[in-house]
Amino acid sequence: MKQSNFERKFSRYAISNLSLYLVIGYAIGYAIYYLFPDLYEYITFDPYLILHGQIWRIVTWVVTMPETLGLFTIIMLFFYYSVGNNLEYTWGKYRYNVYIFSGMLFTIIGAFLLYAILIIMCNTTGEYQTVLNAVGMSYSGGTITDMAVIYRGIGMGIGNFVSTYYINMSLFLAFAFVFPDMEMLLMFLIPIKIKWLAILDGLYFIYAIVQAFLPAYGGGVFGIYYKANALAAFISILNFIIFFLSSRNMKPYTPGQMKRKNDFKRKMRHAERPVNSYANGAKHRCAVCGRTELDDPNLEFRYCSKCNGNYEYCQDHLFTHTHVK
Repeated sequence: MKQSNFERKFSRYAISNLSLYLVIGYAIGYAIYYLFPDLYEYITFDPYLILHGQIWRIVTWVVTMPETLGLFTIIMLFFYYSVGNNLEYTWGKYRYNVYIFSGMLFTIIGAFLLYAILIIMCNTTGEYQTVLNAVGMSYSGGTITDMAVIYRGIGMGIGNFVSTYYINMSLFLAFAFVFPDMEMLLMFLIPIKIKWLAILDGLYFIYAIVQAFLPAYGGGVFGIYYKANALAAFISILNFIIFFLSSRNMKPYTPGQMKRKNDFKRKMRHAERPVNSYANGAKHRCAVCGRTELDDPNLEFRYCSKCNGNYEYCQDHLFTHTHVK
């Protein structure tokens, strides 16, 4: 797998076992929500408050609840943990980190873009009540005298919808792309290949996007809500598409292939190389002419892979010697 210059430079900063940290983060988020609900309000994504100094929300929203807590949610979190671990093992921690963090970055950009669009709508149409209703908020006052109140409400409303929900779903698409023929038990009973579930997952993404443009949904009072949901789905699927287009030359290794590859690397790291010591402290000597690096500093020495044993040759005899059998 060919590494890019960017990967060679920054791969050492990649986080190992990222899926584990994400699940732990979700657990912390759920605990804060149920034990300290007032504190939870300080970790959600809110474009208005971020722009007014609460920049920590750019990071802390990652641990907010992707779904309401329940038995199914717990099962799905363990499932995504397993999926993430397999992808990290297959892609390597750097590429897996890029996929997750680029999805988060696209989500942040999309949320700010939506916030800007809604602010412009309020300023140009004056339909502030419609906009607030669309993001689950309301204004009970009379004439608007302070637009900051409306902007704050829009920011809070957007924060209620920003989570890693669609990122996790796109993670399943990525897993199915790499392991299309792997089988799992649907409802713990029915064996089914991952690729068929991925097709359903993809159809759900398409439905979430198309729904925003249907008159019964996108044209109603809450049309903005469906368009926001469509934007979130589109951003996540866009992350999936961009990642795989940029990695189209990357072969999807199977777990067995990755195990053999890692075993080979480990053996090579621990392999004992012969330590040679010749007259006058020389480290290399040609098995044919007997010259060492002390005789000529410009000489280059290589071991022959076809000889039976550790035989070293200078560049003059590397390709002309008789192989030792």
